[in-house]
Amino acid sequence: MAVAVLLFIIAGLAEIGGGYLVWLWLRESRPLWYGLVGSLILIGYGIIPTLQKFPSFGRVYAAYGGVFIVLAVLWGWLVDKKAPDIYDWVGGIICVIGVSVMLWAPRH
Repeated sequence: MAVAVLLFIIAGLAEIGGGYLVWLWLRESRPLWYGLVGSLILIGYGIIPTLQKFPSFGRVYAAYGGVFIVLAVLWGWLVDKKAPDIYDWVGGIICVIGVSVMLWAPRH
């Protein structure tokens, strides 16, 4: 379980970080290398979820979506300096509960 959670976090940071660098390049006129590095990181993001041991692509990506939401809220708080409100936190908690049910609920 710890490896799965770590892989979700690494994938989320790669997606957000890579996308953020591309955003800075295209939207805030940063140098081209921002876009290139961001694109390479996004390629890594595409590979990281394949390391998960869960058998279903759909389940892995659906669960990852919940983790991504929480990471995006934290990224906005720590990097963009936009403090989350109570609804951001409640929504994030709901997502984590949903991810936990999807991945670790007993199945027959």
